[in-house]
Amino acid sequence: MQEPKYLSADQFLLTTLIVKLAVMALLAIVLVRYSRFRRILVTERLSWTGRLVFVVGLGVPLTAGVLVRLLLNYNAADLTLEGAFLAGLIGGPTAGAIVGSMVALPPLVAGGIAALPFAVGCGLAGGGLREICPKDAIWGFSPFVFLSLHKRAWRLVRHLQVIDWQVILLLPPIALEILRQSIGSRYGAHQLFGLSVMQASSAGMSVVVVLGTVLGVAIPIKVWNSARIEYQLAEQEKLLMHARIEALAGQINPHFLFNTLTSISSLIRTQPDTARTLIAKLSSLLRRLLRSRDHFSTLRDELAAIDEYLDIETVRFGANLRVEKSISPDTLDVIVPSMLLQPLVENAIKHGISKKVGGGRVTIRSSRQNGRTVIEVGDDGLGMSEEALGRAMHEGIGLSNVNERLSVIYGAGFGLKLKSEEGGGTWARVEIPESALPVRLTA
Repeated sequence: MQEPKYLSADQFLLTTLIVKLAVMALLAIVLVRYSRFRRILVTERLSWTGRLVFVVGLGVPLTAGVLVRLLLNYNAADLTLEGAFLAGLIGGPTAGAIVGSMVALPPLVAGGIAALPFAVGCGLAGGGLREICPKDAIWGFSPFVFLSLHKRAWRLVRHLQVIDWQVILLLPPIALEILRQSIGSRYGAHQLFGLSVMQASSAGMSVVVVLGTVLGVAIPIKVWNSARIEYQLAEQEKLLMHARIEALAGQINPHFLFNTLTSISSLIRTQPDTARTLIAKLSSLLRRLLRSRDHFSTLRDELAAIDEYLDIETVRFGANLRVEKSISPDTLDVIVPSMLLQPLVENAIKHGISKKVGGGRVTIRSSRQNGRTVIEVGDDGLGMSEEALGRAMHEGIGLSNVNERLSVIYGAGFGLKLKSEEGGGTWARVEIPESALPVRLTA
């Protein structure tokens, strides 16, 4: 019968270190999944609320790891030094001291007298380094810093006045780990826990432990910095989208105003009373647009604005213009881009109804289909050829503006769809994805 094989002391220590780093990386990944925590990472000056969230989010799991070490004798879960120093480095001296106190209380109760001052000192050391070190240097601290040490050393020799913050960030974790080993060797592991004090059988493994401490600080910073970059890119994309929407919205209102004023000017001499009525209705519609600085509104509000616009067109066309609506009640509160319907209705009247002898009908309808809100505007006018349809979509300001806004807001898969046949009228179709805009972008 073959005898069971056991790990040597050095092998067991190395395995514990690997698990310890994996625990630290997992904790960093879990925390950064929360949007509130990500926002804290990109904020240079933390509010008290943000600092509290950071302290609780990092301190509670670290304290739980110390309890696991004490109760279950599983050493890989204890991240006292790395956690307290990291809390100070990212959150400042106060956060570092609080997290250090949290992780030191369980061993203090168990008789580890040196645990509290050491852990609090680690937190304050990280916090003090944060105060003097450029923030970009902190977020640039990498687990691969060891690979470039020879180059950094050569630069320091050649340029004595140059400060290499990566080397400066590297030194405190090393010094703190050496201090912990020294205290443990002098006063015993029961006073201050440390992996090398408990298990190392050679000086070489003590160096490995020191390396593990540095990686325990650098790995979370690397994970969080990647998340910070992604968050900042996402915010930049939002700002870019907002700017494009702002520009497009600024384009559609003058376009609408120009067309309406052109219609009014044609009536001033021949029908002054009608022109006066149109100006009053236009003023009412413009007041509505000026009151709202929001680039999005409910479909209900859009339909109300369309009613005011149709009042203007009805005065112009009289009985020659008929409007029908078929609006599903469950679509009225859907959020849509503002001034979405007006260009579609205007196009239906201008290119469909105005050229048809005897007038015609404009139809507006909405429904829910396959988890999307479908809005359609159609007319029973003269229709358009494929060539004319393409020109209207790409050359006309109103329709191209609507199409571009839909693509910018909802993605390339969404846009304005036109369908027409000569003599059979034209239909414009818009699809709004469900829950596409949980938060409105305002000017």
